[in-house]
Amino acid sequence: MQKLAILGLGAMGLPIARNLAAKRAASETLVAMDADPARLAGLEGPGLVATADPAALDGAEVLLLCLPNGDVVEAALFGGDRLAERLAPGAIVVDLSTIAHAKALAIGCALAATGRRFVDAPVSGAPAGAEAGTLTVMCGGDAETVAAVRPLLERIGTSVLHMGPVGSGQLTKTINNVLYDINIAALAEVLPMAVAMGLDPDQVAQVVTTGTSRSYASQYFVPRILQGRFDEGYPMGAAYKDLVAAAAIAAEHGFPMPVTAAATATYQTALRQGHGDRDKGAMVLPFEGLLGVKVRSGG
Repeated sequence: MQKLAILGLGAMGLPIARNLAAKRAASETLVAMDADPARLAGLEGPGLVATADPAALDGAEVLLLCLPNGDVVEAALFGGDRLAERLAPGAIVVDLSTIAHAKALAIGCALAATGRRFVDAPVSGAPAGAEAGTLTVMCGGDAETVAAVRPLLERIGTSVLHMGPVGSGQLTKTINNVLYDINIAALAEVLPMAVAMGLDPDQVAQVVTTGTSRSYASQYFVPRILQGRFDEGYPMGAAYKDLVAAAAIAAEHGFPMPVTAAATATYQTALRQGHGDRDKGAMVLPFEGLLGVKVRSGG
């Protein structure tokens, strides 16, 4: 009987756990753990243990993590509960979280010192993709270890890509997220200008969500901006770590990234104005204030 485990049952982790359980083989048991007992409701089922007790992870052969940031990942594995040492010898830790490239490298080395293996495997696709099991999974690790966990990852994603050695998954996720952030920052800057120049917000929205400038960012955020809804996506304050990670890589290697730096300034302005608990669409709010307009449906 193979023992699998997942730690972190938030907006992404909970649907991922459900998909892992729904496609569980008869020869597997799955432990779903979260420090918040409220997140465990409704998860119990055949071959599935929902728990807040770290001891339930003892002897797990594969541990998937879906946690907020690298510091939390590091604390979970090597802090007071010492989860890394609870796992079976030779066990594989698959980190689905989004953390810094440098942190992934450090965690991989620390796990190797305990005789465990590591795959950094951040995901893209938002909670809707996690629910549908259609995530894109970007894996960093040696080929043998990635191949060993690929069948598990194919339960939660339709694109499972081996990007290279440990750290490569997080590096790819940083690139993806920074491009996404740049797109949203551009929308935040340009849409208020369009309204200030007298264009109708609804018609502009139709163009930027169907024309050549359309993107996932515009199709997701623009309709929500029109309705003044800024609480449906990942909080800006938590997502800021992606731009910090990109800046660290650029500084270390001397990469000029002027467009990323400009987008970061837009992001920082929104954070300084107290919008960190709102989603990235709230980057539009400082520009609305500056130009004295609202990008809202109905003008």
